[in-house]
Amino acid sequence: MARRRSRPGDDERTDSRERAMILLYEAESKQAAPSDVLAAQVAPPDALTTLLVEGVEHNQLRLDAAISAHARGWTLARMPAIDRTVLRIGAFELLSRPDVPVAVVLNEAIELAKRFSTDDSGRFVNGVLSAMVPELRPSA
Repeated sequence: MARRRSRPGDDERTDSRERAMILLYEAESKQAAPSDVLAAQVAPPDALTTLLVEGVEHNQLRLDAAISAHARGWTLARMPAIDRTVLRIGAFELLSRPDVPVAVVLNEAIELAKRFSTDDSGRFVNGVLSAMVPELRPSA
């Protein structure tokens, strides 16, 4: 997966989410632990990338259960791997990063899905994450 060039308006947090998605996708593709993929990086990842990768790894069972409960007509195994990875990151942020507004979590996840996955992925990710907000971020 090629790294895209930064575009105007991108910020370090967007880049961190993208890097976390790439590392989590690599871990799943290699059937490796995300923490092992993280540790094998030549350039150490920034703090947010590390938080997202480790957070998804440590909460994956809960995140997958929430995704499965809200992805009508889709099993985790049937989803494109990028969509699954983006949903895990978004779900983790909803669950564990209350300082990040819901709209930001949704928008960042939708943009990752649109940029790296299928034509329908942005809408799919939006629908699933939006449905998970009451469960993972009840105060919103």
